[in-house]
Amino acid sequence: MKKHVIIIMMLFTCIMFSQTKKNGTVYNEHPAINAVETMMQAYFDGDADKVASYLTDDFKAWDGVSTNKDAKGNPKDNFLNGVKWVKENLLYSSYKRTSGAYPDAIKYKGDTGLWVQTWDHLKAIDAKTGVRIDMPIHRLYQMTDDNKVKSMITYDNDLPWAERRSSFASRTNGTIYNNHDNINTVRLMMGALENGDADKGFSYFTEDATFSNLDMAEGVRATLAEEKEGFLGMLENWTITSIDVQGYPDYLEYELGNAKVVQSWWIARMTRKSDGKKVKLPLMMTHDFNDEGEITGENGYYSLRVLSVK
Repeated sequence: MKKHVIIIMMLFTCIMFSQTKKNGTVYNEHPAINAVETMMQAYFDGDADKVASYLTDDFKAWDGVSTNKDAKGNPKDNFLNGVKWVKENLLYSSYKRTSGAYPDAIKYKGDTGLWVQTWDHLKAIDAKTGVRIDMPIHRLYQMTDDNKVKSMITYDNDLPWAERRSSFASRTNGTIYNNHDNINTVRLMMGALENGDADKGFSYFTEDATFSNLDMAEGVRATLAEEKEGFLGMLENWTITSIDVQGYPDYLEYELGNAKVVQSWWIARMTRKSDGKKVKLPLMMTHDFNDEGEITGENGYYSLRVLSVK
């Protein structure tokens, strides 16, 4: 039996090796790599003449994620117009290799020529809308023997560009209320906490609600039990004199994402039990709601470090 297994494994290995075939050479250093990187830096520097010197007359630029079956590619003149567009429309542009990545030059056997593939990162701010462009871009360049670019295929994320396009037209994104049941819930919750009624105050939250404030590390959120415990611990050392609303709360019912958010501003006036020290703690709060009118999350834009004042 063991002999049969060995024979089968040898046959499998032979089959696997017989299915592999070399079809060229991959270079991590090549004049063609230098050519495309120099060209793209000139592109974002706004030097159209320098870019043109690296392109063949029949150059075409292609969108690698387009579903248009009739696409014919953008010719050289259109691509060079893009140099002017970048110069006029993008601020603080940076086009560099993606961290940890490097380009390859691939020389295929036969008549398919040389291709350069790159992984880069574009950062910029749109000059008219302020939309931030911050994304990776993968490109393939078909090269001639004299290291000119015959075609370029770009794979990138259209979402930032779509955001830019949509930013030119004004549109609404829901309704703002200055009176609403969800605002009432927040006022009732804050009123209960003002009076030290933790059970009542935290009853307005769902069991899986989470909490954050400016003292927490990024991405860290407290559970309902942890937040309640922290509040009760604070009451052991501090007396809440009042929690006064500043201005008035807003309830925002968004169209995008169907989010339901109350944002409010407060001043908590507190007295330290040990020495009678009085402090005022500014609070800016946002509370997320579900369809049942329960609070599912709290984001507190405040720092409890003020309570350590001497």
